[in-house]
Amino acid sequence: MEVNKKKYHYIYKTTCCVNGKYYIGMHSTYNLDDGYLGSGKIIRNSIKYYGKDKHIKEIIEFCTTRDELKKREEEIVNEQLINEELCLNLKNGGQGGFTLEATKNGRKITDQILKSKYGENFRKVINENYWFKINNDEKLKNELINKIKEGQKNFNHKTFLGKKHTEESRKKISEKAKQRVGVKSSQYGTCWITRGGDNKKIKKEELPEYLTQGWVVGRKINN
Repeated sequence: MEVNKKKYHYIYKTTCCVNGKYYIGMHSTYNLDDGYLGSGKIIRNSIKYYGKDKHIKEIIEFCTTRDELKKREEEIVNEQLINEELCLNLKNGGQGGFTLEATKNGRKITDQILKSKYGENFRKVINENYWFKINNDEKLKNELINKIKEGQKNFNHKTFLGKKHTEESRKKISEKAKQRVGVKSSQYGTCWITRGGDNKKIKKEELPEYLTQGWVVGRKINN
């Protein structure tokens, strides 16, 4: 059944009771008690993590048609709202979910929004915020540890034990090593951890074990 022919069209606000963050969207339905809480990526992640019972939805206003609904969402979910700290919306309203164009340019649009919210170094800020949450949330930390361990189980480790490179092979390896940068660098796949003022660089696959010993991700700079 076409969405335009549905009985109710309304703007809603879903709020996470744990952290006060909220998402505003539009919804068309035949049943006002259909349990719908939102379709945005971040609000869905919030619901998945904290649970439906930790989120409340309130209807802000009703509209008579779907077109009217889109216009009202566009007016309400604007740049000013998106830039609010507790707002979980990532794009302006009125688009009615993910369109083909929005999907093609989703990464670019999201980057623009995050840049306006956190500045030019938004990726660094987001990464630091992520690890701060991991280091201060046992549930998230354990989920990450289990995920890494599961990945390790499915990884086929091969060793070079008992074998030797020929002289020609050693020269080729040496030449390639000089050209390695970025993901080709020997530092790729490593990270810094710190505990009580001590810093250590480890392989990311070793991270779960260190996290259980009180180490946290990051590097402490001693002045």
